Amino acid sequence: MTTIWARQALLAKGWATDVAVNIAANGRIASVLTGQPMFGTQVDVLVPAPANCHSHAFQRALAGLTEKRGRDVSDSFWTWRSLMYRFLDGITPDHLEAIAAFVQMEMLEAGFGASIEFHYLHHQPDGTPYAALGEMSERIAAAAAASGIGLTLLPVHYQYAGCGRRPLEVRQGRFGNDPSRFARLLEAAGNGLTHLSSDAVLGVAPHSLRAVAAEDLVTTASLAGAGPIHMHLAEQQAEVDEVLAAYGARPVEWVLDHLDIDPRWCLIHCTQMQPHEIEGLARTGAVAGLCPLTEASLGDGIFDAVRWFDSRGAIAIGSDSNIRISLAEELRQLDTSQRLRDHTRAALASAEQSTGRRIFEAAAKGGAQAAGRGSGTIAQGEWADLLALDMRHPDLEGLQGDTVLDSFAFAGGNDMRRDVWSAGRHLVRDGRHVAKESITAAYRAAVKSLREGL
Repeated sequence: MTTIWARQALLAKGWATDVAVNIAANGRIASVLTGQPMFGTQVDVLVPAPANCHSHAFQRALAGLTEKRGRDVSDSFWTWRSLMYRFLDGITPDHLEAIAAFVQMEMLEAGFGASIEFHYLHHQPDGTPYAALGEMSERIAAAAAASGIGLTLLPVHYQYAGCGRRPLEVRQGRFGNDPSRFARLLEAAGNGLTHLSSDAVLGVAPHSLRAVAAEDLVTTASLAGAGPIHMHLAEQQAEVDEVLAAYGARPVEWVLDHLDIDPRWCLIHCTQMQPHEIEGLARTGAVAGLCPLTEASLGDGIFDAVRWFDSRGAIAIGSDSNIRISLAEELRQLDTSQRLRDHTRAALASAEQSTGRRIFEAAAKGGAQAAGRGSGTIAQGEWADLLALDMRHPDLEGLQGDTVLDSFAFAGGNDMRRDVWSAGRHLVRDGRHVAKESITAAYRAAVKSLREGL
């Protein structure tokens, strides 16, 4: 049994003091006791470590390389995507494993306790499958073994380049599978997870309404069994227009009318929703998977979190393109975008909870739901995904309760975290990942090789 003693801890029922969290050898919380004397590993503030709900790990190596304007007068998501496709031509399985481990390490150091990898880089550059169909999925799992992070792996089904069964572009060949081969790839990916700890989860991800035939969406989703199902939805206006032209309905409208959306689903981005779509999607119990830093970087738009929260919708937070991995900055961007749009302040606070507390707690609970992972609260039986904040930071001096999370989200960031556990694995100690040197060295070698080929 491992014990963490916290001067303050955010429990399922709210803040408590002098809390002893006992963690069993299997990584689950065995008991939570309040009013306890100091014992074991002592921290100042202990909160749940949210799951990062959406990552394309390989894109981390692109950070900072796509900020030049092309020959077009205006740049957009679509021109960025073209650059991204060109970059991924050189990525080998060894590159992917090194980059993914680095991404997962950065997630842990930012305060995330688990990673949900929306994994669509399946094949060789010319589209030919590797000898082992699940090779690239196995490399994501190998990265998780190196970083120690709790992994939910979502192999992505990608059939077409757009509505109307538009054939894949040459550079999209690495993603593509027909339904039969995708089912075999998913099975291989699941076999690759058997080498990880028991908290690893397999789900499935039909990429989007553009990339999977309408009649195959139900079949693809059914492959998840009881696991999570994720899909990009209503991210870009051009996507909305394409789906509307092809299907006679906006993306969210079509999904609500034709798919059995329930709490297993996490719909990613949803930045292009109208009020009736927000209210309808929130009622399903599905999670909105938000990536505010990437959504800002790519010009996606602003998710209407005010109306979503008012509709009792669940959220999770992800880092998507991984250009900057920071839990605090994602939370900050989510709230400040509402303020800029509506000319207001503390837009996401409630009468009972401050802004930081409300969005942090929502992200922790929704992230666990999106990951298919029993975590998100500090409670008996949950995985011990835990984040200890460092009260030695000057901006946290003397603070208690909700104000600690307000300062984390709005005044600080990665420099405020001290320790992180994933399913009881103590992976970040005094702000530093336990395998930082080796993981960073492998990442440096990978990106040096890739950038030499640009």
